[in-house]
Amino acid sequence: MTRLVPAIAALFLSLFAAGTAAAEKLSLNEISAYLNSLKTAQGEFTQINDDGSISTGTLYISRPGKMRFEYDPPEQALVLASANAVVIIDKKSNQPPETYPLSRTPLSLILARQVNLGQARMVVGHDFDGTATIVTAQDPKNAEYGTIQMSFTDNPVQLRQWVINDANGGQTTVVLGAFETGVSLRNTLFDPGVALREQER
Repeated sequence: MTRLVPAIAALFLSLFAAGTAAAEKLSLNEISAYLNSLKTAQGEFTQINDDGSISTGTLYISRPGKMRFEYDPPEQALVLASANAVVIIDKKSNQPPETYPLSRTPLSLILARQVNLGQARMVVGHDFDGTATIVTAQDPKNAEYGTIQMSFTDNPVQLRQWVINDANGGQTTVVLGAFETGVSLRNTLFDPGVALREQER
């Protein structure tokens, strides 16, 4: 896994401190049911990039199919998943947005309309480290697109972290802070056209 600097390691460990004693391994059915029940969410995240650099920001999720990574200054980046595409907007680069199919990233597994981790060849790892259940999943039809390794705590079930291992051998870790579920999110949050106009202001 990507090496975490001490401060980030401490942040990650603190997420599990309260429930360590009662933690139990979650079944794939329990995790699938949790993800399917997760319709909207909003909260802070910390991202550890493949080169060891660290970014922070706010994450918005609207299932199925929509996600927004809004990065804190000094970065001027925005990553949107919507309409079956991922759009990366970076005002600093002075380049047009990058766009590629959502299906080519393992994040599509979280954003699917119906998550079923029990289907054949999707889960390639299902472990328990004493505090969290760790599930490694891939697209059964396109394993070459990479994997997503998700960490969940129980009581109640919550997604705490994921690690994307992409098709190019890169690795990105996202550690989730406290986030609120069942929030009202406007559709324009996930609209690339609206985001581009906002970036130009």
